[in-house]
Amino acid sequence: MEIENTIALRPSFSKDVPKSMEEILENAAKIKLEVKEDYSIKISDPHIFFFITLAKRKYYSPHLQIELTANEDKTTNIKGLYGPDQTVWTFFMFLHFIIAGIFLIFSMIAYSHWRLKQSTTLDFIIMGLMVVFWFALYFQARINRKKCQPQMHKLDDLMKRVVDF
Repeated sequence: MEIENTIALRPSFSKDVPKSMEEILENAAKIKLEVKEDYSIKISDPHIFFFITLAKRKYYSPHLQIELTANEDKTTNIKGLYGPDQTVWTFFMFLHFIIAGIFLIFSMIAYSHWRLKQSTTLDFIIMGLMVVFWFALYFQARINRKKCQPQMHKLDDLMKRVVDF
């Protein structure tokens, strides 16, 4: 997978593998014990979650979630999604909603000031700052994704080992 050349902040993939779902889940349970020093693997029915252990985790460290779907021809479809830690993602989304809310509030205030023939300069300055903050959040997310690429590749290698293809 070409992580470096995608625009998405949460890269995903889909693959078909020539193994049954049960074989993959058994292999994941076996490998889980082997790699517990560096990785945490959680298995929940047709989902497998790959995490980096707390001792080696940074704030930008990714996790990988794969969903297994059995095909009729005894193969398995794997859908994977890389993402940041849930706490970081929640905080990131919270900041987006706060910025969007401030932008909307000041756009309404600017409209009221314009209709009342009052100065809208401060309103447009704050709205402009919110747009700058939106771009700053986007570029910070891109920088974090660039920093975590080596860890994403390690999680990808671990996933390939579990899936054994």
